[in-house]
Amino acid sequence: MAAILRRLESDKPGWAAQIAVRSAGLALLGLCAAAAWWLHRSVHQLPHHSGTLLEFTAAALAVISGCLGWALLGEGPGLFRLIPVPGRSILPFSN
Repeated sequence: MAAILRRLESDKPGWAAQIAVRSAGLALLGLCAAAAWWLHRSVHQLPHHSGTLLEFTAAALAVISGCLGWALLGEGPGLFRLIPVPGRSILPFSN
């Protein structure tokens, strides 16, 4: 697992990582669509009712999987690239 993460953090992760990460993004977008479809059908059933815990969970799942799916699909393995953090010139809480 550590070797896979090191490979993703490098500059050129390779075509296999591109396919795997972007496929995971597509799968998450599919999960988002399925959760949104189920939620739409559940909310519009008669008689009208207040939202249940299952419906709120489905809504949260749709939002989270949609955001993460677009990030993985759009950026790919570059999402895991290490970014250098500049050093701080003033330390917080220093005397």
